[in-house]
Amino acid sequence: MKGESTVLTVPASQQEVESVAQELATPGKVKPERKRAGRLSEDKRFKIFAGSANRKLAEGICAHVGVQLGESKLQRFADGEIYFQLLENVRGVDVFIVQPTCFPVDQHLVELLIMIDALKRASARRITTVIPYYGYARQDRKDKPRVPVSSKLIADLLTTAGANRALVVDLHAPQIQGYFNIPVDHLYGAPVMVEYFQKKNLGPMTIVSPDAGGVERARYFAKKIDAPLAIVDKRRIDVNVSEVMHLIGDVAGRPALVIDDIIDTAGTLVKTAEALLEHGATKVYAACTHPVLSGPAVERIKDSKIEEVVVADSVPLSDEAKKLSKIKALSVAPLLARGIQSIHEETSISELFT
Repeated sequence: MKGESTVLTVPASQQEVESVAQELATPGKVKPERKRAGRLSEDKRFKIFAGSANRKLAEGICAHVGVQLGESKLQRFADGEIYFQLLENVRGVDVFIVQPTCFPVDQHLVELLIMIDALKRASARRITTVIPYYGYARQDRKDKPRVPVSSKLIADLLTTAGANRALVVDLHAPQIQGYFNIPVDHLYGAPVMVEYFQKKNLGPMTIVSPDAGGVERARYFAKKIDAPLAIVDKRRIDVNVSEVMHLIGDVAGRPALVIDDIIDTAGTLVKTAEALLEHGATKVYAACTHPVLSGPAVERIKDSKIEEVVVADSVPLSDEAKKLSKIKALSVAPLLARGIQSIHEETSISELFT
């Protein structure tokens, strides 16, 4: 097909590599059912697929669940349009699609919508969108004249495309769950971070929220490690531009840990770290679930006095970020795997919320 690019498949062996290559040479041919390895290996009514946004995370989830990643054909025409085809039978199957809507946001969002539509038209029994990072979450309210509520629009698009439920991680604002007219399971990356810092044993420290909106997230963290809480009063003067005003709480004489959901350009993080050091903090650490790290973010973190930035792998790190020793990535694959398995088996997922 003219203009097509890389075929994304995840074969399990050399024999499968040759088999898949032969099948792709014959457009429209569907791969027969395979035997899977692991706890859900014999359950042919359960499958996980992934788009191109973060296939490494999807593979990690599959490894923990004990299944192979479903095979599909994802290519692009010369003008950039997406061509997608499922290479497995999904009729009557409980399907999960792993696809964060990270950079390039619009491309990965459209990919997700097209995959949902393909599954719906292929008669999947239920389609659950697993969105480790929910793009457009920052436009969650009409706080200025003549602006959209983009978070609601994206929720409507996913539902209209055919999604039956959603599994998300650390929404920028928890009320976004209410924008969906389908069930939403909202997991948090904080437990993964808490365990890491408990093992690090930094001694008495202060947990810091970089703005008023993140107080609940920071308070949870503070309770888990029995630490006091501080809040930075931040005023945003433009998109991606903020100004630190003053600190509420005491950080003098102890390390400070800044907790946030997203690090985008890292401007807020670096200014917060500077303010904490000025107020007597001995060291500054940071943790976030979504390392978007746009523009000058990596360079800013590198040049800052921050000791370490701990992030989740909800979105893939750039090569530049991977090379920076200050950035430590932890996987949320086990967390998402447990969530997916609970949804499929229709068992309680509430213990994973915290």
